[in-house]
Amino acid sequence: MHKVYLGLGGNIGNKYANFITAEALIEKRMGEILIKSEIYEAPPWGFQSKDNFWNRVIILETVLEAEEVLWRIKEIEDGFNRERNTSTYVSREMDIDILYFNNDFMETESLIIPHPRIHQRKFVLVPLAEIAPDLKHPLLRLTSSQMLENCKDESIIIKVEV
Repeated sequence: MHKVYLGLGGNIGNKYANFITAEALIEKRMGEILIKSEIYEAPPWGFQSKDNFWNRVIILETVLEAEEVLWRIKEIEDGFNRERNTSTYVSREMDIDILYFNNDFMETESLIIPHPRIHQRKFVLVPLAEIAPDLKHPLLRLTSSQMLENCKDESIIIKVEV
């Protein structure tokens, strides 16, 4: 079994319903969700939008290999009309990123694990530090909590009451 850390986010549509649907599809198509962080609201990162994002990190247990997880994530995102091949970030109903796959390092044409921008994104680090504060990044050798403390992102992250 593999332990996979996924970041979920979206800023358009019915955000709460989108999270419920995405999580149900993840469990149906990939494996058991072991832990879910709270949901947090954050401003868009890397582009402008009037709509803030909701973000969460989940820990998934799966028998699937990393490339198969990625393929199934893309199928789920496509069900949310995810736009791909854009030169910039855009608003979206659901975005799912593989943050960690076990404690592995992997770099292929389609996948880099751990996610190369974990340490730069407060909207990932806040929920990640909530559920896995002592998880150590295999390359940076910092825990989630340490990366959050060192993060230069000044975004205001607020817990969503759902």
